[in-house]
Amino acid sequence: MTMGNAANHSHALPPERRRASDADRDRVAQLLGEAFVDGRLTAEEHAERLDALSTATTLGDLQPLIADLGPAPTLSEAEELRASSTGAENIVAVFGSAKRSGRWLVEPRTNTSTLFGEIALDLREAVLSQREVVIQCGLVFGSLKLTVPPGVRIVNETTPIFGDVDLKKTDSAVTVNAPTIRLRGSVMFSSVKVRTRTLGKRKLPWMR
Repeated sequence: MTMGNAANHSHALPPERRRASDADRDRVAQLLGEAFVDGRLTAEEHAERLDALSTATTLGDLQPLIADLGPAPTLSEAEELRASSTGAENIVAVFGSAKRSGRWLVEPRTNTSTLFGEIALDLREAVLSQREVVIQCGLVFGSLKLTVPPGVRIVNETTPIFGDVDLKKTDSAVTVNAPTIRLRGSVMFSSVKVRTRTLGKRKLPWMR
């Protein structure tokens, strides 16, 4: 077969059999991230489709991952939660603990403050008010523990002062278009631990 015939054969391939480019995969990852933020995909569905995306080689492999993702319903649960946003939430733990889990709204800015206290935030079923949210840390002799689903990007901009920020068990294989949690503020004699975990996975003690 000549080079010319090979080129003609390549153009004759149906679209679904053509090789997918990195740009194609990035666009699909962005759509999946939007669907997760909007509540059209659960954390587990989002993780499963990201796994399939990582092994996709043709356009035909990509199409089923987004085929059922039409526009979000006007009155979806996620949008109703988002409509109730006040812009910020203060979560405080002084000589005690505070927790958020299940279906809850993560405001554009969440201010976390501890004094000999512990805050645990489980975001696996949460609705993000926007694609990128900020968790502002004001931790003094305390701890902040975050549990996030796969496909969420974590950006650490905190200032540890005799403190520790542990992101080792987070999902590093995410794109810049993924839902993003930006950590800011000070961590004084305190710790921040972020873990990526699917919703159905048995919860293990932190640091294990």
